[in-house]
Amino acid sequence: MREPWGAPGPQVGPHGVSGRVPGELDPGRAYRAGAALALVTGAPVVAVAHDGRGSAPALADAFAQGVLDQGADALDAGPGPADCLTYLSGRLDVPAALVTAGPGPGAPHRIRMCRAGATALAEKEGLDVVRACLTGARPPMADEPGSVVRAPVLDDYARHLRSLVDLRGIRRVKVVVDAGHGVAALTAPRVLCHPAVELVPLRFGPANGARGQGPWDLGERVRGADADLGLAFDAAADRCRVVDERGATVAPATVTALLATRELAGRPGAAVIHDVITSRRAVEAIEAAGGIPLRSRVGRAAIRALMAEHGAAFGAGHSGRSYFRDFWCADSALLAALHLVAELGRSGRPLSHLASGQERYPHSGEIGVRVDDPGAALGRVAAHFAGTGAALDRLDGVSGEFGDGSWFNVRAARGAPLVRVQVEARAPAAMEALRDRVLALVAPGGCDPGPGPLRRPGPGASAPAGP
Repeated sequence: MREPWGAPGPQVGPHGVSGRVPGELDPGRAYRAGAALALVTGAPVVAVAHDGRGSAPALADAFAQGVLDQGADALDAGPGPADCLTYLSGRLDVPAALVTAGPGPGAPHRIRMCRAGATALAEKEGLDVVRACLTGARPPMADEPGSVVRAPVLDDYARHLRSLVDLRGIRRVKVVVDAGHGVAALTAPRVLCHPAVELVPLRFGPANGARGQGPWDLGERVRGADADLGLAFDAAADRCRVVDERGATVAPATVTALLATRELAGRPGAAVIHDVITSRRAVEAIEAAGGIPLRSRVGRAAIRALMAEHGAAFGAGHSGRSYFRDFWCADSALLAALHLVAELGRSGRPLSHLASGQERYPHSGEIGVRVDDPGAALGRVAAHFAGTGAALDRLDGVSGEFGDGSWFNVRAARGAPLVRVQVEARAPAAMEALRDRVLALVAPGGCDPGPGPLRRPGPGASAPAGP
């Protein structure tokens, strides 16, 4: 096994190990990560899965070898979507890992790991051992290596998701699924397998660089097929973009509102967790459905921990991730898709009608601003708004909410001189004024937009009306 000495190291966090391939993450480090998970848990079996992109299968093999050399058996689950990690660990009650790749050559890969029962590794209860294994001496091998147990789980995984959603008696629903040349091509037909569901596949084959079938074509394909719904998955089936029957994208906050209302119907009065930058319209929908909205820091670990603490019916992240109590308080794009199909089939109304009741609030999108001192930038924002009547809190960065329903949040990016800004208000002019006010405090000398797919120009520039 090649040792990656001299190369920059991967990042280690509650969800596992990530880094660029081959500079930061390679088979040598994947091997060490597998040994670390086996050492941390002491489990006799560790499940390992992967998506089909880039070096993910090779890294999964190296990870499994690290498990085997510690004397534990490696359950080779083969290819699977991102939430297959939760299913493996939760259903089988074993530690698990899933290796997933980035969207292109040189993009970061991630080895997501968890303990048995789909619980995250804690900083002083596992992550320290993972870091030590990645950077220190190679872990000694056990006297007797473990064995490989090959057990593809896609069919069992799909049956489990279908068991969580009642599709009995629904009308026929036609769904265009854009698999993004990824693992959803394997999983979506299994999960959506029902007599009342007609699936129209898009980009189900291997990626070949051909143009003209990008995700922007999904709306046109939905209209052309006279479909009820369009679902565009990323290559790991980790996230899903939703399109209605007219070809219009349904905002993540609207999806959150629909799914939260469904979940609260079976658990009236339950808590629903949402992160601090979730749109106000989703929060209002939770309240209208009789739920108790509770704010969380941004991120999977924080949302899942609060869901478990409060017995929440549902959880949501601003980017559209949906967390389900019945799925070990974890997120699942395919389970969310199944719920949307069930709601369309049950209600008999088009998705555009179901979404029309959700009032749109103008939103700035995420604005990344480079600053020399993120802490000082957040301090300026907090000091300025302290005497303005805004309700301020430091749950995650600095958030401020005003009596008219407008709000802002500024957060420091992890490990980078960058501040992330989001603003929402009831009218475009109010949103733009508050956005520019916050940005002027974050970077008094003018904004240097930072990296990220949602970066926006500096003060004075227009912003989109929706998140």
